[in-house]
Amino acid sequence: MGQSMSCGARPEHEIFASVQRGDIVTVRRAITADPSVLRQTTAYDRHSLLHVAAASGHIEVLSFLLERSSNPDMLNRHKQTPLMLAAMHGRISCIKKLAQVGANVLMFDSVNRRTCLHYAAYYGHADCVQAILSAARSTPVALHWGYARFVNLRDDKGATPLHLAARQRSPDCVNALLDSGSLVCASTSLYWSPGSTALHLAARSGSIDCVRKLLAWGADRLQRDGSGKIPYVVAMKYKHGACGALLNPSSAEPLVWPSPLKFISELNEEAKLLLEQALMDANMEREKAILNGTDYSLPSPPPSFSDTASDDDNMSEMSDSELCCICFEQVCTIEVKDCGHQMCAQCTLALCCHNKPNPTTSTVTPPVCPFCRSVIARLVVAQKNNKDDRSNSQDEVGDVSSSKLRKHRKSINLGEEGSSFMGLSSIGSFGKVTGRGSGRITADNELMNKPIS
Repeated sequence: MGQSMSCGARPEHEIFASVQRGDIVTVRRAITADPSVLRQTTAYDRHSLLHVAAASGHIEVLSFLLERSSNPDMLNRHKQTPLMLAAMHGRISCIKKLAQVGANVLMFDSVNRRTCLHYAAYYGHADCVQAILSAARSTPVALHWGYARFVNLRDDKGATPLHLAARQRSPDCVNALLDSGSLVCASTSLYWSPGSTALHLAARSGSIDCVRKLLAWGADRLQRDGSGKIPYVVAMKYKHGACGALLNPSSAEPLVWPSPLKFISELNEEAKLLLEQALMDANMEREKAILNGTDYSLPSPPPSFSDTASDDDNMSEMSDSELCCICFEQVCTIEVKDCGHQMCAQCTLALCCHNKPNPTTSTVTPPVCPFCRSVIARLVVAQKNNKDDRSNSQDEVGDVSSSKLRKHRKSINLGEEGSSFMGLSSIGSFGKVTGRGSGRITADNELMNKPIS
């Protein structure tokens, strides 16, 4: 694969040994005395000085060499560039420097016809994956080749970077690639079992974190590979029981990140993190319900009396303006634009989530605000309202009524069996979700119940 950076002790290889050690003084002296040294390569792999510096991660040496080299995309014996070797070894600073000087992210090697993105995903370097994707957005690749096409490039066996990340048990890489437009249900041609999706490969490797990520992005548990196997069968074949439990078609379906919605793709980082955490929490409750009583149960200490009392104290400290008017349990963290109504992240997620994206439609009708029924145009992080225009008597009445309502809602939730998705109260035509991991939205964007099996 062109990863070996061994440099011999022969005189002509002394410069390569210096580069590998990061000896910038020796390197600068040698190249200043004889600029032709820049064109030297190792005997067998044909590594240039740039290859050795990029693979070794010595950014000072690499920067010096790039200042005196006109070609950042020199090729070794396997047609690999310095950028590919930096991706293999996880040298994030070298990747950024090479991208800065114009290194081409769209080059294929001769080993497996892979790009630098394939190698970063294969070796599990999520930060390098992010850096390469960022470079692809700002280079001619996005304009002339197409960014989505680049993210879903296949190697000579039909594997995309997502397939490689899932097979190598790298959930951070899987998440970064999915967030950048990787096709979650794409199949391989020859890689491992022909026709495998990323979910098949995650099931084979037994990575429950990758399985969790893929399911949350809409991976199909019923999609079959070339031999007719669904991911559940693959997981059980390799004795990955926890993965098999989540992939079992008879188990409850997870909430799916609503990526087709336009305003979801336009979320700022803070709002996106809030909703992603809500999605993770909801699906974790689903997993606990599925794995409960099996050998793969997720540990969760039982709530103590002090915890319940603490929750009540925290709840009593919340002002009515901060409390979500749908679940009456969480603080409002998301604001709907342009109407300005606020909800907690969990209720917002339940409103937006769907179980399976429709592959035949490129656009999805956005949901409406449950309070005013206006179409949601944008979601932002809610700003706390510190206004207090009500009189003392109104405050007392409001505190008493809201306190009673909160206690009533609290008693209902504490009495429910299994995992609950903080039931959404019926407000107008807005339905409710009683199963945290099974919330669905019908065609007219209302929520309905589905018990967890």
